[in-house]
Amino acid sequence: MCLAVPGRVLDIGEKDGTRMATVDFGGGQKEVCLEYLPDLQVGENAIVHVGFALQRLDEESAKQTLELFAQLGMLQEEFGDPWEQAAAAGGEPWPFADDPDPEPALDPAPEPPLAAPQEEVQP
Repeated sequence: MCLAVPGRVLDIGEKDGTRMATVDFGGGQKEVCLEYLPDLQVGENAIVHVGFALQRLDEESAKQTLELFAQLGMLQEEFGDPWEQAAAAGGEPWPFADDPDPEPALDPAPEPPLAAPQEEVQP
């Protein structure tokens, strides 16, 4: 699902001749095109859809919408890790948990070296 999500402009720059911004969406950050809102400034909020800032939004409305999306789990769906989401949808645990000190895997016992084949001696 693609959402129009409110976000706060953190910085503005230019990329390949296009006015771009880094926008924070309640913790997740993405690069956003500002061509539809050329006068949007750092610190302001805008509704963003498919990478384009479409409409300026007041801070209170942005905050309320982000809180509602977070409660509904929509921010995780929109900005979460797609590999983790796919693992969860398949009923498998995500193998790369953020465990800072996972237990090391035990090394299996080494296999004995292969012996050279012996020739059979016939009497």
